[in-house]
Amino acid sequence: MIEEALLSIGLLVLATKLTEGVLKRFRVNSIVAYTVVGIVLGPVTGIVEPTGEMQILLGIGIFLLFFLIGLDELDIPSFVAAFHGRFVIAAVISVLVPMLAIMTVTSDLVYDFGLGLNFTESICLAGILSLTSLGLAAKVLVDEGHIRKPIGIRIFTTALMAELLALLLVGFTIGEHAHLLSWSGVFILIGQIVAFTVVTWVLASRVMPSVIILLKRFLHVPQLSFGLVLGGLFLTVSGAAKLGLHGSLGALLFGSALSGLPYQVRRDIVPGMRGIAEGFFVPLFFAAAGLHLSISFIELPVLTIAALVIVPFVGKFAGALTGALVTRQEMPFTLATGMMAKGVAEIALLLVLLETGVIGQSIFSLLVLIMVAHILLVPPVINSAISRVKSSEHADQSVAQMPSLAHLDFALDDITVDDILDRSRTYPDSSLSVRAFVDRWVVPHQRDYVIVEQGRLLGTVALDMLRYLPKNSWTSTPVGKFMRQDPPCVWLNEPVEDALQKMTENSLSVMPVLDEKSREFLGIITSQEILDLMILEARGEH
Repeated sequence: MIEEALLSIGLLVLATKLTEGVLKRFRVNSIVAYTVVGIVLGPVTGIVEPTGEMQILLGIGIFLLFFLIGLDELDIPSFVAAFHGRFVIAAVISVLVPMLAIMTVTSDLVYDFGLGLNFTESICLAGILSLTSLGLAAKVLVDEGHIRKPIGIRIFTTALMAELLALLLVGFTIGEHAHLLSWSGVFILIGQIVAFTVVTWVLASRVMPSVIILLKRFLHVPQLSFGLVLGGLFLTVSGAAKLGLHGSLGALLFGSALSGLPYQVRRDIVPGMRGIAEGFFVPLFFAAAGLHLSISFIELPVLTIAALVIVPFVGKFAGALTGALVTRQEMPFTLATGMMAKGVAEIALLLVLLETGVIGQSIFSLLVLIMVAHILLVPPVINSAISRVKSSEHADQSVAQMPSLAHLDFALDDITVDDILDRSRTYPDSSLSVRAFVDRWVVPHQRDYVIVEQGRLLGTVALDMLRYLPKNSWTSTPVGKFMRQDPPCVWLNEPVEDALQKMTENSLSVMPVLDEKSREFLGIITSQEILDLMILEARGEH
């Protein structure tokens, strides 16, 4: 029933945010707080049970999380450059070594542990258990501010590559993609993925921003940018899923492609998306992991339990550490620790194996318990390992060339007026009465206003000048009477730093923007917008 699902979701969201607030005082990671709530409300008390209705919301949660990481944190061009380096080798080793080790348990090649899997199914389960959960790793690194450190960037980069490789392998061996386990199938799928990536990147980075700006000029619809971006996100996720990729990778690609959105559009969409992601979807996603916890695995043989607990853990850490050592990474132990992030993606894939009858309830319960243990224990371990890393005065050259964050160092001279210009604004005309002007147009933090008539810039009006006019004359006096003609202007491609300097020199809070060649009026920028931009870009640096 939909009412029961809403009751369960409401309880989970309320409890997760309250618990996060309480445990944050003790420096407990938010992921741990969310998962504990899921365990308490799920298997411990039986108040909440996982439902089919909840699964859609859980997927949206992880998609929004990865979209925001791509939009705010990831620099795709640098990431692509790193694919030619040693990070690929480290990622491959971190997947292959644990897979080979885990297959000694999931298959009967060495010893029969009673799982009853054929060879393809054993590869699939081994691939799932060798995954590094990029969602968990990213959430830990972002929450604690580690993602802006060199070691955090290394962990994120290697984890992303490792998850992509493991998910590709799992995609070939699970459900409808199992028949593609051939060389021809591999090449076909890789070609489809490359084509999908190129098309998505071009549409999202080149076409979509222009379309959004154009539509905002003609369609005065509330939250238009938000709706268009959210719709595009879901379409991209759907396209990625049809190719056998996890939807989170499509969301990450879409967010990264949109990282060059004009500031005004970003300001329209980011606060809303971040609010619903961090306040609703993401807590629900991690809490749901605890709902699947069960002790029905106790009927399994002790040897099978021990093998499924020990071999994947040791194999994964050995593979990650070997990859870091072979590729001569700095701080290999810390990198290997970060690669141990597991849990949320694995549980989703294990549910597929359970629903298709590949694994039974007892095996599923044991593996979910292992994943929940990772979710609870790994975040503090990663934080501890990274905290021990001393900042090096000379980072190696690979860090300078590896995937970095798009906005590590904020500099105003890298931003132009065009980046923050909102072309969809409307402006008052000179015939308005002072009373109508004050009632309709005056907003906080803005002292100056541009007067425009039929698309032509006439001048600016300062609120300070209106104080000399008696209020009983406000209704009969046109605002154009107080207009300053020929105000200073800035060009479209002028650096924002220069525009801010002009504002300071002329004591203005707004600055008209003109096309340098045609002198056509294009819009305005405000000092408050520049301040908001500086705060947005600087967030997370302290």
